[in-house]
Amino acid sequence: MLETARLRLRMFEESDLDAYARMCADPEVMHHLGGRPLTRAETWRQIATYLGHWQLRGYGLWATELKESRTFIGRVGLWSPEGWPGLEVGWAIDRPFWGNGYATEAGEAAIRHAFETLDVPTLISVIHPDNPASMRVAEKLGATRRQRAVVNEWDAWIYGIDR
Repeated sequence: MLETARLRLRMFEESDLDAYARMCADPEVMHHLGGRPLTRAETWRQIATYLGHWQLRGYGLWATELKESRTFIGRVGLWSPEGWPGLEVGWAIDRPFWGNGYATEAGEAAIRHAFETLDVPTLISVIHPDNPASMRVAEKLGATRRQRAVVNEWDAWIYGIDR
């Protein structure tokens, strides 16, 4: 678990399913994260995948919540499934919480964890070309645009940050 001034980043739990399924059912949230809303069952499988990633890699995506209220607001963390172009720091925040700096705040904690605890030299962020908000987050985190790529059949910009 990681904590910031306003946020707690922790392992996903089955009790997160309702809030995460609502988030993943929102077409606007999912537009840049696979292109379509997910069903509740698909969301459950996604949570299981995230937990499996932790088992296989020793790091992964955290459920992210407001520290004061324990309100689930999204997911932030480290992602590197087989075939991915590098170790990614990624974020997805539920729409009611956009514009509050939560992705940047949680992203900073994830980057610090990767560089200081995991001792990785470089992180990337895979960002849809039509997602200027995520590009701004990446830039606030110190990442720079490195290259255009196709990732999982999607056109993307790869941003990078070095330790």
